[in-house]
Amino acid sequence: MLTLADVLEALTGQRLESLAASYVADFSIDSREATRGDVFVAFKGERTDGHKHVGQALGRGAIATLVEDELDPAIVQSTQAVMMDTRNMGRGAALLRPYDAGVPLLIRVDSTEAALQKIATFWRSKFAKLRVIGVTGSIGKTSTKELISQVLSVRYNVLKSEGNLNNGIGVPLTLLRLMPEHEVAVIEMGMDRLGEITSYCQWAKPQVGVVTNVGPVHLEKLGTIDNIALAKSELIEALPAEGVAVLNDDDERVRDMRKVSRARVISCGLSSRADVWAENIESHGLEGISMVLRHKQGAQGAAQLVRVPLLGAHSAQTVLRAAAVGLAEGMGMGEIVEGLMSATPEQLRLVVAKGPFDSLVIDDTYNASAESTIAALNLLKDLEIKPRIAVLGDMLELGSAERDEHEEVGCRAALVVNFVVAVGQRAKWIAQSAIECGLDKSHVFVVANNTEALDVLSEIVTQRSAILVKGSRGMRMEEIVEGLGGMTSDE
Repeated sequence: MLTLADVLEALTGQRLESLAASYVADFSIDSREATRGDVFVAFKGERTDGHKHVGQALGRGAIATLVEDELDPAIVQSTQAVMMDTRNMGRGAALLRPYDAGVPLLIRVDSTEAALQKIATFWRSKFAKLRVIGVTGSIGKTSTKELISQVLSVRYNVLKSEGNLNNGIGVPLTLLRLMPEHEVAVIEMGMDRLGEITSYCQWAKPQVGVVTNVGPVHLEKLGTIDNIALAKSELIEALPAEGVAVLNDDDERVRDMRKVSRARVISCGLSSRADVWAENIESHGLEGISMVLRHKQGAQGAAQLVRVPLLGAHSAQTVLRAAAVGLAEGMGMGEIVEGLMSATPEQLRLVVAKGPFDSLVIDDTYNASAESTIAALNLLKDLEIKPRIAVLGDMLELGSAERDEHEEVGCRAALVVNFVVAVGQRAKWIAQSAIECGLDKSHVFVVANNTEALDVLSEIVTQRSAILVKGSRGMRMEEIVEGLGGMTSDE
């Protein structure tokens, strides 16, 4: 297990054996979630400054903190903490008084984020035999990460990124959870600027890289779709020659990433041009999907009929990526199918809940793009329940493509659903397009926020319905799902 001696060595190059008996349980960035044995990292966020909550973290049992600022002397005195200042000390640091196990250690650094990353890189280097799979893409990263982890866990002890910990803080936090028993780590890698994934790869050292697709997500910051592709390709470019790149053959920009890969490429897609492909894909609504899974590894064109408890035909792409990684990691098709069949929609962030009149609520509120929203609408179309209602919120960070993307969603919604509730300023384009594409104007509602959306839903849900709720993370549309769950049928 990681110790405070390791933390100090990572930050300064100096190891104090007096800290070697102080084991770190975890790293926490929220003082309310800190537990005994944690190291609390004080970040300065948009809404709060973690330095104000160091006392709370220590009170909950944290054994150390990483801080940038001077702390209130009262906190230091009340906790009897030992101070250490690593700034401007080269490769050395000294305790300001002798350290006794059980006494909190306050470590001052230039940047808590950089310090966290430095510790994570140090700790990752201790696991020479660890296999790391990096996963990136414009959409589908989290579901792909989850299904890969499920497949690999049939044979290996797997660590995976939790939730959406896929940024400059989340990736290090995942690496710092590595334990000696872990054989594989599946790391989700998000980005909103060039060079970001390169940094993640320097910390995590992936041997396998998976790119799901390239789409107009973060277009506001990256400017062009080609820049987005370039940023995603950083994962493939970082792979070692003995590594494996798993690329979406159906996405031209992803397919072209083989040009920057030193690693072996396994392509996956919906045609036999790919190394791993699917045929006869069928959606069975809430009963999952089935397909014939084929691959060119081993017996030419080996085929396996699989039925996977995932929702929507678009999930076939997720299945293909997970199967390709399983093959890359030496697993047999029997093991891969076992892992695929044990997955659940909840693991892939698509949750089915209950609403008024025993309505079916599809909670796909984790994030949204035009492609993922249209896929969710197609799932709604597969359901036999009517009326179908789509509650669709703003899709953010689409840059100059945002109007076109919203209008594309609106037109598809018109062909699938009976009602549209558009939530937010940009979602008005969804509503306008839905009307232009044939949906009755009286069945289209534009609202400013989630509260107004729930007011509309309380009026139009008068019988058992199928309700899709989807929008970008910033829209907090899980509030609508919660509100629907609290509605009674007589409201």
